[in-house]
Amino acid sequence: MSKNYQQSGPAGAVYGLGLIGAAVWFISQATGFWIGVLGFLKAIVWPAILVYEAFKFLAG
Repeated sequence: MSKNYQQSGPAGAVYGLGLIGAAVWFISQATGFWIGVLGFLKAIVWPAILVYEAFKFLAG
């Protein structure tokens, strides 16, 4: 019986700290409740936005 474990703990920790930092930033900039909710949603997807913008920049 083979056991296959993935070693991704540090990446999860970095993403978690980035999520907390982004949530604090976006929520602190919010001017209302729903803008704060939108800021939290942005904090969840910020890595995807960052990679998309980096690829767009590198493509020309």
